[in-house]
Amino acid sequence: MNKKVLIVGLGLIGGSYAQGLTLKGYEVGAIDTNSQSIKYGLDNNLIKWGQTEVSEDYIKMFDIVIFALYPHVLINWLKQYQKFFKKGTIITDVTGVKGWVVKEINKFLRDDIEYVGTHPMAGREVYGVENSDYKIFKGANYIIIPCDAKDYAIEEIRKIGQDLEFKNIVMLSPEYHDEMIGFLSQLTHVIAVSLMTCKESKHLVEYTGDSFRDLTRIAKINENMWSELFLLNKEELVRQIELFQNQLEKMRKSIEDEDLDTMKEMMIVSTSRRKYFDK
Repeated sequence: MNKKVLIVGLGLIGGSYAQGLTLKGYEVGAIDTNSQSIKYGLDNNLIKWGQTEVSEDYIKMFDIVIFALYPHVLINWLKQYQKFFKKGTIITDVTGVKGWVVKEINKFLRDDIEYVGTHPMAGREVYGVENSDYKIFKGANYIIIPCDAKDYAIEEIRKIGQDLEFKNIVMLSPEYHDEMIGFLSQLTHVIAVSLMTCKESKHLVEYTGDSFRDLTRIAKINENMWSELFLLNKEELVRQIELFQNQLEKMRKSIEDEDLDTMKEMMIVSTSRRKYFDK
């Protein structure tokens, strides 16, 4: 593709990006503090180059830099090392919160660097580069946050989404992204975690059906990453939790009062709306 892409953070998502882009013909390098992750990436042909240390000569090789880091780590990395980017470098990130990240980056990013935020709506309940699989992107949604980037930079990032075989590529403002993600992703994780912590569950596995397994699939959670995402989107997430609480209370009261009309009405609306999400 005549583009050299650097992945900063070679975990599950970073590794899946590296694998998919390498297969599409991009020249891909990586930086990760874990030497075993770099070794795995090189040994399995996910990347062409890999380092555990940041150096100017290495960073200047790349046209596009993709950050697969926690939000605070991303900001600190950019503050320390953006001086090594060559002029015109396009940077993007895959963080799950955009309002805070965009605001922070805009405070200090060099004028000759283009930043386009992204959020790949795909993942797995496992971690680490050894679990990388670019097929998780196939058919998934890919959100672009244009920020103030030039058109050519936005198109380069869109092309990456296309090459990774995302099905639906959309552009959102940081604020609307965080509202949608607060409901579609963060709230669902809050519900799954809360459900799993309601009762001691070891013995329940002997009785459960698929409904409980499906509902709590995402309860196997990275507590460090998700707690950071929750707090960086605190106000929006609290609003979404209150929205859910209102409906849960409505259902509880309809059961308590044996109000069949309200109960059935909620179920009819639920069934109708769920059909939009059937693949």
